Amino acid sequence: MTDASKGSIDRWAFGATLFTIAILVVPMWVAPQQAGVLIQAAYDSLTQNLGFLYQWYGVAVLVFLLYLAFGRFGKVRLGEADSRPEFSTLSWVAMLFSTGIGAGLLYWAVIEWGYYIDTPPFGVEARSSEAVEWAASYGLFHWGFSAWGFYCLPALAIAYPFYVRKIPYLRLSTGCLHFLPGGVTSKRGRLLDFFFMINLIGGTGTSLGLSSPMIAASLAELLGVSHDFVLEALVVVLCIGVFGTSAYLGLERGIKKLSDFNFWLAMTLLFFVLAVGPTLFILKMGTNGIGLMVQNFVRMATWTDPVENTRFVEDWTIFYWAWWIAYAPFVGIFVTRISYGRTIREVIGGMLAFGSAGAWLFFIVFGNYAMHLDLNNLVPVTTLMSEESAAVAIVAVFSSLPLGTLALAVFVVVAVVFLATTYDSASYTLASVSTMELHAGENPARGLRMFWACALGVLPITLMFVDGGLKVILSTTIVVSVPLLAVGYMMARSLMVQLHQDHPA
Repeated sequence: MTDASKGSIDRWAFGATLFTIAILVVPMWVAPQQAGVLIQAAYDSLTQNLGFLYQWYGVAVLVFLLYLAFGRFGKVRLGEADSRPEFSTLSWVAMLFSTGIGAGLLYWAVIEWGYYIDTPPFGVEARSSEAVEWAASYGLFHWGFSAWGFYCLPALAIAYPFYVRKIPYLRLSTGCLHFLPGGVTSKRGRLLDFFFMINLIGGTGTSLGLSSPMIAASLAELLGVSHDFVLEALVVVLCIGVFGTSAYLGLERGIKKLSDFNFWLAMTLLFFVLAVGPTLFILKMGTNGIGLMVQNFVRMATWTDPVENTRFVEDWTIFYWAWWIAYAPFVGIFVTRISYGRTIREVIGGMLAFGSAGAWLFFIVFGNYAMHLDLNNLVPVTTLMSEESAAVAIVAVFSSLPLGTLALAVFVVVAVVFLATTYDSASYTLASVSTMELHAGENPARGLRMFWACALGVLPITLMFVDGGLKVILSTTIVVSVPLLAVGYMMARSLMVQLHQDHPA
């Protein structure tokens, strides 16, 4: 693979994005509390009044993808007719998983059930047997088929024109060509890409906001030091160093090798916990959770809680759907880059099946192990979550294992690499979008990838000085996902128009 020339930087997109970042950061320094209150109010209003649109969007995306996978377009190859995948299936799945999920999975897999067991859905009594079963199931739903469906749509919409029609732009606008008469470089197309870049830069703060306290708390336990801002800042610097190095090495030598290494390390940790933990309980609760989720998938996807209005749907399902939608263009662009030579059916099946199964494995093993500790009064996980922090609870869960110090150390490595690969992929994506032309087989300029790798870390570090800054960015990410509902329709429509034109019945 070759790097794009240094002179191919899209100076307008590059400069406008940096300028906007500066404009957004200043008000948060000046009035962080007011900004946080305003954004949170907007989020509450949005989820309450428009939440059902996200739910219907999730249903529509899955139906559309299943239609493509099992219809006559499923065999269409993303590339020439005789092309074959650039990466092995295992490496493809590892990169897909590391990019689409990242360290956020490690955070939520361990403790998400703890929020549901005390405030369960459907009016179930807290901490009842039924509440326990739903608590073990809802995480599987939120990180399953719908999440990967949101990711898969932009991946296909961008990959088809990029590989088949040879559109030399690896950007969000590439997936909306039917609605861009002037092409990707038109004002409308550039505005779409500019909005995407701002959304991605702000959104990457969510992974850092969840993961850095978790990693810092783990390091504090391992090293016997205090958990403070300095330690969290050092964690961010460490991650910048890892993904900066990976970005410099490139896709094949960097992200691929890092993802492969972390895949096997994560699998080792999972099976260790399964082997030394309450194996039968984990397997039975996992089986029950998958069964309960599959049996009630339609109900969970369309439940709006219209009578009691407990805000369970708004605080969890709508939050997750908006989060996935906000990240979908980023993941879609990266999945496009690694999916050359695969058929539409392979991409859909791989993302929905392997993506969901991988996330479920973490929730089933880590989540049910933590739940077992709490239910049997071995570790007060939910008490630690409410009285101290989720990060402290996660450290306590892994410390309770045989060889707990070693298990916690492996957990830290997996979390750091997951976080690094997510940022690495984000820097690669931003470099691609800010490159004037990028043909199949080309990578963005190495210097540009390095710049965005550093820039992605500098902004969250700055926001850590601001009280509530990361929460503001998280809420902003959700709020700005609203226009992406319309973009999703544009991508689906554009893809179908091109498929019908190139493959008439």
